[in-house]
Amino acid sequence: MSGPREPVTPADVTHAVRLAVATLRQAPPDADWSVKAGGIEWDCWETVEHLADDLFAYAAQLGPETPPLDGDVPFLWYHRREGGPSNVTFADRESGVPGLLQVLESCGALLTGMVATTAPTVRAHHAWGASDPEGFAAMGIVETLVHTYDIVGGLGIRDAWRPPADLCARVLHRLFPDAPTDTAPWPTLLWATGRGELPGRARLTTWRWYGEAGD
Repeated sequence: MSGPREPVTPADVTHAVRLAVATLRQAPPDADWSVKAGGIEWDCWETVEHLADDLFAYAAQLGPETPPLDGDVPFLWYHRREGGPSNVTFADRESGVPGLLQVLESCGALLTGMVATTAPTVRAHHAWGASDPEGFAAMGIVETLVHTYDIVGGLGIRDAWRPPADLCARVLHRLFPDAPTDTAPWPTLLWATGRGELPGRARLTTWRWYGEAGD
């Protein structure tokens, strides 16, 4: 992870989402998507919807000709149930898991397209600092990598999920400047997002990324 930082690209967003979808398709046909995703309070179906909604929301922030810097684009977010994720986008339950994963693919493509077509000088609001298109791409990738980890834990196929080290390294460089650089990128990303442990380091109970972009 040492050396010059490689940028996060639109192709990285596509790659992350396609890897996630391909892995989730490995779940057994009789898998119960209503079980809790590993380590969080939402079930596996809801967590995929939340992930898709994250990707949609990051794309949406970049959408206006003059993106807002003081808040989110005012879509209506709502909960389908008390304690469930607050989303704009939901999958039609009658479409089953194939439809759910198609929604995830579609929202990933929206973010890829917006990052690819938005000037790098553009800034848009995020609660952790106004960011540029590369920052929103990196945020979407982190959401994809760690929430897929949550979901496969609930589905019992966690061994199937091994994100590429170079992809993890790029988003760590972009969003987690204080993360260690002498450890493997994927375990480091899990540690940085409160999902894993690293030798000699306490497990994080709170965490954040730093997406704010300079001028």
